Amino acid sequence: MSGTSRDRILARVRRALADVPAHERPQDHPVPRDYLRTHGTRTPAESVDLLAENLTDYRAVVHRVDAAGLPALLAELLGRHGTRRVAVPAGLPAEWLAQAAVEQVPDSAGLTARELDAVDSVVTGCALAIAETGTVVLDAGPGQGRRRLTLVPDHHVCVVRTADQIVDSVPQALGRLTPARPLTWISGPSATSDIELDRVEGVHGPRALDVVLVHEDRPRGEQHAVNKP
Repeated sequence: MSGTSRDRILARVRRALADVPAHERPQDHPVPRDYLRTHGTRTPAESVDLLAENLTDYRAVVHRVDAAGLPALLAELLGRHGTRRVAVPAGLPAEWLAQAAVEQVPDSAGLTARELDAVDSVVTGCALAIAETGTVVLDAGPGQGRRRLTLVPDHHVCVVRTADQIVDSVPQALGRLTPARPLTWISGPSATSDIELDRVEGVHGPRALDVVLVHEDRPRGEQHAVNKP
């Protein structure tokens, strides 16, 4: 943005605030939030199923597995994608990739976009997932990494714990998220459409998104893929 454009925008903001008393603060006028926080009532299992359905509708590939089966599933997904190098955010549990025969590239501030472009996949956790919108939210917490880490590699595998990381709605998600953190909201692989509605994937993010729903109480070894490539 040029200096002239910035000055013009700031001038408009000052004109809009000209009649606001100098001592007034945003908290002096609470915003009523009497809208519905969820659309209907669901059991936890129904919320998980709705999340899986909406993610699949956005062309993500959804998998279900128990905690014990997670390392084997991640190794399978990376192998299926032909991954040789995988980006690993700080704080990702070491056991998650223990069975994957890949080179692990630790995230760091010095890892450039060009270097990330040479990485085949990235594996992360998440802050939470929203059932009603089929959205996974990352906030750069442990096991999630910087925003760049999940936007440059062509393949993103995101792990969601069903026991404590799924909410029904956006209002519920906002109540749990910290707005000061860098939030990345992901609903399926990166995609856009031109004027003729031809869909193109991978324009500003991964072309392939695998979401793994980890059920703590699922019997050992049982695995179900909601959608398969």
